[in-house]
Amino acid sequence: MASPAPEDLVVTRAGLDDWSAVVRGWAADEGWNPGLADAAAFHEQDPDGFFLGRIDGEVVSAISVVTYGTEYAFLGHYLVRPDLRGRGHGLTTWKTALAHAGNRTTGLDGVVAQQDNYRRSGFESAHRTIRFTGTVPAAQAPADIRAVRPEDVEDITAYDAACTPADRPRFLAHWLTGPGHHAVVRRAGGRVTGYGVLRPAHDCPRIGPLFADTAEDAQALFAALAAEAAGRPIAIDVPENNPAGVALAEAAGFTPSFETARMYTGPVRPYAQERVFGVTTLELG
Repeated sequence: MASPAPEDLVVTRAGLDDWSAVVRGWAADEGWNPGLADAAAFHEQDPDGFFLGRIDGEVVSAISVVTYGTEYAFLGHYLVRPDLRGRGHGLTTWKTALAHAGNRTTGLDGVVAQQDNYRRSGFESAHRTIRFTGTVPAAQAPADIRAVRPEDVEDITAYDAACTPADRPRFLAHWLTGPGHHAVVRRAGGRVTGYGVLRPAHDCPRIGPLFADTAEDAQALFAALAAEAAGRPIAIDVPENNPAGVALAEAAGFTPSFETARMYTGPVRPYAQERVFGVTTLELG
């Protein structure tokens, strides 16, 4: 039987139901360990940024290009059904969806096997990100770490904006309160010195983000989040350009299990990379 040609592919925007029905399972099959409630938060940020490719009505490819304001976008979920790879469907889906970014600088977290392809598309590496996985024994959460309350959201949103290449209030409001998400904050003198979120995922819970002023703040937040999953494996994606983040994961006995490269098509606004002890997601930045 002849393989479908790229011109047989129809790429359209995806609604939340269609996206959730297909992509989470595909991402799990790739070993990405997607969060169980991620899709709703992604759509909250940019409901027009999700695309599915179909042949004769059957989904064969997927990609997201989520925009943040007028300057930044992030590409993720680049997937083609395994039996139809190498036939041009991925490139067609990619080109169709990337137009949604317009003139924005676009970022992505690229798996090792695809990084050369991304470079040919104009993406340049900024740093590696390493997924560390491990099990933390039962322990008492630090007394000065508490669950996020509604009155914290405004301050956390401002704090988050200093730690990322773009503001993302719509996404964050959903991420802090998503089903099964456990969000914690640390304050000192009335100001936020860090926050983090633990969420359920396909293989094991994931920490992300973990943003903190200092290694001591990060360690306290990490301990509080890990206490929620004591005795179970958990994962955290640590940017290699934050040595204190790598040291935190290694000190907890976590070991590398996966890696990507953060890549951009151009400059991004300055942000406090030294505060990023764990990225939010590899799919949304």
